[in-house]
Amino acid sequence: MIYTVTLNPAIDKTVYVDNFTLDAVNRATEVRQDPGGKGINVSKTIRSLGGTSTAFAIVGGATGAQIAAALDKLGIAKQVFEGSGSTRTNTKIVDLALGTYTDVNEPGASVTQTLLDDALAILALQVSPGDIVVLSGSLPAGAPINTYATWTRACRKAGARVFLDADGDVLKEGLAAKPELVKPNEVELGRMLGRELDTVDKIVEAARELLAQGIPQVMVSMGGEGAVYVTAAGAWRLRQPVVEVVSTVGAGDSVVAALAYALDAGMEPVEAARLAMATGAATVMRPGTEPAHREDIDALLPQVSVETL
Repeated sequence: MIYTVTLNPAIDKTVYVDNFTLDAVNRATEVRQDPGGKGINVSKTIRSLGGTSTAFAIVGGATGAQIAAALDKLGIAKQVFEGSGSTRTNTKIVDLALGTYTDVNEPGASVTQTLLDDALAILALQVSPGDIVVLSGSLPAGAPINTYATWTRACRKAGARVFLDADGDVLKEGLAAKPELVKPNEVELGRMLGRELDTVDKIVEAARELLAQGIPQVMVSMGGEGAVYVTAAGAWRLRQPVVEVVSTVGAGDSVVAALAYALDAGMEPVEAARLAMATGAATVMRPGTEPAHREDIDALLPQVSVETL
């Protein structure tokens, strides 16, 4: 079973504008709203792949109710916890004419330690040995910087494998709890280690430093340049096919989703990484935070190249 955790979800409002201009009136050609937040995006993609997951999320207000209703409509099992305040709305400005993708993310409502503890206690009671728990996204106001470390330890104690997708100090703190897999991009990983990772060799070296700290799997995404996947068994460079980009929102989340789906199904790690690359490429072909379509993933999968490093 796969569980996704979204402590700071959002409604993702995607606004399409041709030739977006600062300090001017811009008229939208299309507007769409999707339930979002990184963990929820993971659950949506798992569903598209044909798998199932349970989405844990802290929500509040009318926006939170909208997210809960959207998950029900999508047929995604959920466990929501009501917080004070209203769940945020994130605005994505997409200019297909100029090829730009601008995010304006709200901070979100504050949470209490009691609410976090209650949610974690329920999750820890539900997970079983071998389950996968995906912890991803920003922390809400009021959540300690070591929140993901705390959740990782509790889920590992219950026998679950934890996948962590975070950034900055949140990622650094989370590493101390030794999740099964982490997925930074090369900029996030370099920033955490205090150096620029501007070559594949440097990325592999940095990933192996995380392995030395007790992290079994590291997937370093590089945007359009693909990814580097490193485990104790080896290191691989993966390149996805070139596709028409409609929206980049959720592409990284779809990579995590495909890894969780594939590894939960017992696929070999390298084949799981190959599926992740195809899923990421298929995701950017979809508008807003709409998940990739399975037929697109299957069509792109043979075009993913894997090079042993």
